Amino acid sequence: MRYWFLKVGFFALLLIVDSCIEPFSPPEVNSDENYLVIDGFLNVNGTDSTRIELRRTQNVNATASPTVERGAQLTVEEENGETLPMKETGTGVYTLPPRQYNRSGKYRLRIKTKDNQEYLSEFVGVNITPVIDSVTYKVDPVLNAAIFYVNTHDAQNKTQFYRWKFEETWEYEATYYSALIVRNDSVVLRPDNINKCWGKLKSGSILLGSTVKLSSDVIKDLPLNRVPIPTNKLYIKYSILVKQYGLSRDAFEYWTALSKTTQGTGSLFDVLPSQVTGNIRHTSNSRLLAFGYFSAATEETRRLTVTPRLGMFPRCTEPDTIPIRCSSRDADECALNTAKLLLTYWGPRSDSVLVAPHSCTDCRLQGGTTERPSYW
Repeated sequence: MRYWFLKVGFFALLLIVDSCIEPFSPPEVNSDENYLVIDGFLNVNGTDSTRIELRRTQNVNATASPTVERGAQLTVEEENGETLPMKETGTGVYTLPPRQYNRSGKYRLRIKTKDNQEYLSEFVGVNITPVIDSVTYKVDPVLNAAIFYVNTHDAQNKTQFYRWKFEETWEYEATYYSALIVRNDSVVLRPDNINKCWGKLKSGSILLGSTVKLSSDVIKDLPLNRVPIPTNKLYIKYSILVKQYGLSRDAFEYWTALSKTTQGTGSLFDVLPSQVTGNIRHTSNSRLLAFGYFSAATEETRRLTVTPRLGMFPRCTEPDTIPIRCSSRDADECALNTAKLLLTYWGPRSDSVLVAPHSCTDCRLQGGTTERPSYW
């Protein structure tokens, strides 16, 4: 019965995320202060890099993208005095290569921005994350969606607090296949395939779980993601990579508080409707707030790939037939001057072609890429 309440509670949380949310603009954050936002953790796996991103908050009514914090100096410090400098490997992205860590030690994060403002986290211990037992899914005909679940347990009953992220990948196709292209005033075979694409999306919600009120440290069939069938993500092939992290009680309480204020906005870097800070402080000015929680943990992952064939083939307008070359007897549009994409030759003498709009033929316009993932 306790497991049942756990499942229902988290499933209800996912449903709330998809529901309508009233705008909330409290005066304490309705200002133009650009506070520092830190997202990331120390990955002590020994095989994966540590990645921390720095951004700036913005007014709740702002529409522009958050400002990226460039040129900062980040170091991870162990309690025994060892210092590990991080390197800016992307715009506002700072990384630390894989290495062997003292898993019984404590670590903190030091940040010095380009304008010489210094922030320092508290020392945190390392959380050893238990492996993911399984990732499963079930089609719910009432919701007209597939629900994906995670299962895990800690036989030593030490973890109790969990957080998850996930990455979705799905294969999809445009309605029509463009086999031809105009090159040097001639119609030739298209060298690339713009009909088949792969879409990718990272989780935006804060997904948490706790077994502290249970008799054993077991997470059973906790719903992580709901994929509506009409999205057609499940029509050809769908893959979800689940990432799991053990948390301390303090970290869990931080993420729980943050989830109450950011679930409607989508991510840590979106506009924050209230001031939920973490364990990172300015070293000399308490008014210069920092949002984020620095933790150290191992990361456990598990991928599930399915081909449920749910949904329907995408529909579009009927193709048009136009001549390959323009002449005084032909219509104004021909293959050599059309703005549409060429599908295939048409007619007994192949003097015409079928054409369709880009939106019906180029799968990249739906946000995906034609590059096949290495795990596909």
